[in-house]
This record gives sequence, structure tokens and C-alpha cells, in this order.
Amino acid sequence: MENLFAYGTLKDKEIQERVFGRVLKGTPDKLIGYAVKGIPIEEEFGIIQYPIIAETQNPEDSIDGICYQLSERDLELADKYEGMHYKRIQVQLHSSETVWVYSAAL
Repeated sequence: MENLFAYGTLKDKEIQERVFGRVLKGTPDKLIGYAVKGIPIEEEFGIIQYPIIAETQNPEDSIDGICYQLSERDLELADKYEGMHYKRIQVQLHSSETVWVYSAAL
């Protein structure tokens, strides 16, 4: 099993149902030294701002989210959902868990 930290749309139960075929159970946690910014992504009906993490290295900055345990297959489904504008990176949460999280693909 792999750990995935969700801070945006992957926390939404309807999105989880659509992506994974079920609602996920997770544990609240924090990502320290990061802030949520916006990334413009062109969609069918125009440009939409989506959340993206940005490292600040400031310990006062943090992002609240949920840590989920997923299978490799679930991670592949999440990768497909996030698309080409996001990449999966590993970070350490406040709880000391090492997790995957989505950041901007540059």
C-alpha cells in the first residue's frame, strides 16, 4: 500500500467515487513548509484555477489535508485523473509519514 496526501479535489467524495469507484477513508494530517497556490488549466469551457502545492520552506506555512492508503492501481487511477499538469512527488507530513502528493508538472 502507498500513502497519498490529498489537499484538493481528491478529498471530494463524488470525485473519489468517480476515480476509485468508492469513497476513501483517510486520516487528517498537515504538510508543513508548503502553501496552496492556483494553477490555470485549460478546460473544455475555458481556463480554470486548480489548487497546487508550492514549497515555501517556511515552517509557519502548512496545508491541511487527508492521508489515504491506496493500492498501486489506485495511484495509477489518481495519476490519470490528475493528468499532465500534475506530477506525483514524495514529501513528509507533520505526522512523519512519507506520502505521495501532487505538485505542478513543470
